[in-house]
Amino acid sequence: MLKGTLMVHPTTFCQDGHPICTQGVAGERHGRYQIHTGLQHSIIRPRQPNCLPLDMTILPQRLQEAGYATHMVGKWHLGFYRKECLPTRRGFHSYFGSLTGSVDYYTYGSCDGPGLCGYDLHDGETVAWGRGGKFSTHLYTQRVRKILSTHDPSRQPLFMFLSLQAVHTPLQSPKAYIYPYRGMGNVARRKYAALVSIVDEAVRNVTYALRKYGYYRNSVLIFSTDNGAQPFTGGSNWPLRGRKGTYWEGGIRGVGFVHSPLLRHRRRVSKALLHITDWYPTLVGLAGGNMSLTEGLDGYNMWPTISEGKESPRLEILHNIDPLHRRSGMASGYGQEDQHLWDTMVQASIRVGDWKLLTGDPGHGDWIPPQVLANFPSSWWNLERDISRTGKSVWLFNITGDPYERSDQALHRPDVVKRLLARLAYYNRTAVPVRFPTDDPRANPDRNGGAWVPWVGSDEDELKWNGVYKIGRKKKKCKLCKLRSFFKNLNKRTMSSRI
Repeated sequence: MLKGTLMVHPTTFCQDGHPICTQGVAGERHGRYQIHTGLQHSIIRPRQPNCLPLDMTILPQRLQEAGYATHMVGKWHLGFYRKECLPTRRGFHSYFGSLTGSVDYYTYGSCDGPGLCGYDLHDGETVAWGRGGKFSTHLYTQRVRKILSTHDPSRQPLFMFLSLQAVHTPLQSPKAYIYPYRGMGNVARRKYAALVSIVDEAVRNVTYALRKYGYYRNSVLIFSTDNGAQPFTGGSNWPLRGRKGTYWEGGIRGVGFVHSPLLRHRRRVSKALLHITDWYPTLVGLAGGNMSLTEGLDGYNMWPTISEGKESPRLEILHNIDPLHRRSGMASGYGQEDQHLWDTMVQASIRVGDWKLLTGDPGHGDWIPPQVLANFPSSWWNLERDISRTGKSVWLFNITGDPYERSDQALHRPDVVKRLLARLAYYNRTAVPVRFPTDDPRANPDRNGGAWVPWVGSDEDELKWNGVYKIGRKKKKCKLCKLRSFFKNLNKRTMSSRI
């Protein structure tokens, strides 16, 4: 058994994830494509009575069954409307972090619309009041080091999931980290670089703690991502096409690394096909868990590929099928004649071998270079843009030979288009209905002591509500009230579905 497995949200690799946060972290946790969970549309918003399906056994639960102590620190973003949805009810022995998708790095305030703001920092199943003023990445790293220092790896192996808020918006960091990048003309890029430096520092400090407390020699450290960067807020996917929220490579391809003394072939770059759903069976296998319980998942055990350089067992990736996101109008040009195979107006994308197919509206397909212009993004319209997709509903690219998606092969390879459309139809036959409920007014933090907490009881009818969470002792209420107007304005930048 491994003494410690740390997953931080070297052998380096390119991993295909999902275009947005919830879908990415969910796939990591349950090893299934989103069409098999009902979460294939958008993100889970704070007021939605929705969460990771409760009838699914997820990764930390399997690791608990294998005898591991399991801890999570950082961003959850998988729903919290009932206590059964919380990390501590889904396989983690302890949890410290935020439940929503985006919070202020210092105040831990989160908004889901004008006047719908609340505090979002939790310790276990209690609101962690009184932590305002402490930068989240530093606070989370301190908690990880505390857990490592108090746990005995010789008695029980440990799984630590660290999901840092950085480098997500809002772009906030201590001034000392911004100073080295003062020469950058673009302010957003400058702040983003500072956040990256803070992440680097956190990884260094946690790695040092693994060495200090006796975990390192028998540990695997995985650094991964859930989606591509957002250029409008300092990120860059250049030279890849697109951005977060799209199905172009810039929205779904992420770089990561695996670091461990247990790797047989080290210091190499792997170009093997790997998807975010593969971490579930890979880590269960590493932990000595029951691999028969991972049968039926969409992920594969990739450890032989990562550690020994063996051929990847994965031949294709379903990026997603979102039936609620349809391209307006009627199919025109290529794709119209293939409606009997697949409704090409539906947003979908699949990778089979070297080929990648996109249908419907894959999102803005721009090539955006690093933001060197001081007034970016207001001048981004002058940068390179795709102007050829009007009326199109099908795209085909040879990703191996054309990773930047510049040469659409849909007209030249109709045989490949038909084959991949048939694969989409095959997967769609196994899809479960989309779960995207309307917002519940009972989730309003004003009705829950000023914090984002579960609002539906375990066994109660949805029409009844008596409060179900340990609100704890509220501190600095007046300070939070004074910041409400700030959170309202912040919401416009942080809670966009594209951020």
